[in-house]
Amino acid sequence: MPANDRAFNYNLDYKNLNLREQPELYRVGKGEMGVLLVQPYKSEILPHWRFKTPDIARESSEKVYQLFLDYKANGDFIGMDMARKFLQMGYTRARRYANHRTGQKYDGPVPDDKKGQSGAHGRDQLPREEDPIKAESARIFYGKYLEAREDETYKKLKKEWQQKYG
Repeated sequence: MPANDRAFNYNLDYKNLNLREQPELYRVGKGEMGVLLVQPYKSEILPHWRFKTPDIARESSEKVYQLFLDYKANGDFIGMDMARKFLQMGYTRARRYANHRTGQKYDGPVPDDKKGQSGAHGRDQLPREEDPIKAESARIFYGKYLEAREDETYKKLKKEWQQKYG
């Protein structure tokens, strides 16, 4: 199977698509790909996702991890993967704010032809200003993310999913 068959498909009509009803359309992709698109999971998980302080991050990561376990109990791999993505995003976003107070990593706006793509796109990286509160929030999310990522059932289902659907 060509490598790009495994990529997350950004061309689907996610606003009108329920991947619980059409799971065969889901692709894992890399990292957090599609985390803010895939319904109904986005609507189920996003309201619980917060990282402003360590207490908020702890409560949020525990709730998202509980959703991971609930999806696992229901044999819902997509739900498990989406919860894992939200835990990963909790880590990466908290880390971004831990490094850059405004959350802006690069100087200036994203060029119009590069919107939706990650990277500097010729912009200078702004200086880091470590925020220990957000760094602790990131650490909390990272721990829960690792629990989800290393869950034996999750790893087994992910491998089966990728073999079946790409």
